[in-house]
Amino acid sequence: MHWEKLLNSERRKPKKVDFYEAEEPKLTEVRTEIERDYDRILFSTPVRRLADKTQVFPLERNDSVRTRLTHSHEVSNLARSIGVALAFDDKIIADNGLKPERNLPSILASIGLAHDLGNPPFGHQGEHAIQAWFADNLDVLENSQLTEAMKQDFMRFEGNAQTLRLLTRLQLINDDYGLNLTYSTLAALMKYPTASDSIDRGNVAKKKHGYFQSEEAIVKDVWEKTGLSAGVRHPLTYIMEACDDIAYAVLDAEDAVKKGLVSFSDLMSYLKHHGEHDSAVGTVCKLACDKHETHRKEATGLSPAELNDISMQMFRVYAIGEMVRDVKNTYKDQEKNIMAGRLKSDLLTVSPSSKLCELLKKFDKDHAYVHRSVLEVELTGYNTILGLMGFLWEAIRQRKKPEVLGSRRSTPFASYAYNRISENYRRIFEDESNPLPVRYKELQLLTDMISGMTDSFALSLYDELKQYYVPRENKKDI
Repeated sequence: MHWEKLLNSERRKPKKVDFYEAEEPKLTEVRTEIERDYDRILFSTPVRRLADKTQVFPLERNDSVRTRLTHSHEVSNLARSIGVALAFDDKIIADNGLKPERNLPSILASIGLAHDLGNPPFGHQGEHAIQAWFADNLDVLENSQLTEAMKQDFMRFEGNAQTLRLLTRLQLINDDYGLNLTYSTLAALMKYPTASDSIDRGNVAKKKHGYFQSEEAIVKDVWEKTGLSAGVRHPLTYIMEACDDIAYAVLDAEDAVKKGLVSFSDLMSYLKHHGEHDSAVGTVCKLACDKHETHRKEATGLSPAELNDISMQMFRVYAIGEMVRDVKNTYKDQEKNIMAGRLKSDLLTVSPSSKLCELLKKFDKDHAYVHRSVLEVELTGYNTILGLMGFLWEAIRQRKKPEVLGSRRSTPFASYAYNRISENYRRIFEDESNPLPVRYKELQLLTDMISGMTDSFALSLYDELKQYYVPRENKKDI
């Protein structure tokens, strides 16, 4: 790997016909091309939709509990901070022949903000529901047009792959280039640079798939322009992944305390018991407990809930600070392995904060994710997605001319439901120049629509379609 190619600031679409170039005032541009990527992502519609997508707690009414949007901004902030530190690190600069590189924090901020854009509603339960629908409807995949990789795209539906599709195709401006991001940003965005039929759970870069067959040509173009290849990550992807892990490990615990599911004392007892001999765990717990005692003694007017809240804020500061420092230093220590494509695990796993992160994730899983209030709403979301997929599949398949994808639907319900699918998704589906098999395009329209929904829209659309739906006696042709 060479940084000159890894930081390739060219775009897939020729600059002279770039939508943004045509629309922007003719002012002197002081941003780099890579810095402009962040702004394109920030102002896009899918980012705004994250405000109504689940992080951990579905349909949460408490504004202080995180959504996908707040989580994404936090990951972006952490990643950018590490990028700033590396951009001006004398060792990194000297070893790679770089000057202080302002594009490093920009790419990291961009991919941190964009990393969850393709996730369906209701968090990971949404992904599980999509996968479950295909497992329950295997007949839709029994089609001679589909390769094994095409089938696995849906059987193993993955939000990371949907993110790449969203940014390169679905987020339309006036063509099929999506937001037309730079090659470097697209390369760094791919957390899993592998296809759905080439997964290897022993390699962190291949334990899931990062693109669908529909985007294979785009991915190969990105690899060629950045000097990467199948199964080989962009170095900055490791940092974004670590920041994502830090954010949800620490901040999900903070949200669980805000919701009253657990207390600050519960968390401290858990960490001390299971990590008593670990340096990072000991350091963070001591700092947080000392601050907790100070607040308890000096702020006598605080309620238990307020004391919990303040103490968790300080724990967040200490835990994130410890883990971010360790990630930055571990990246520097592992840089040669990363640049040679030899690192098979994530950065946190080989860092001094490994135990701290592991325990926080386990605490979240055992004490927050399985709380009855969480499971009840997750179940509602899961069933909603299963129901919607059945309704929309009928709308997609029931057309008067099977060979003409945009032809009139053959039932009133199908006509109504088909017109509730996003117009730009339908436009891509009906494009006759698209060489993909018809069945693949049908299935992809289904997953495009589902994954693009917010939590509340999914619930309302399900209720809307359910009142008009009349089961057909014979659905063999569906």
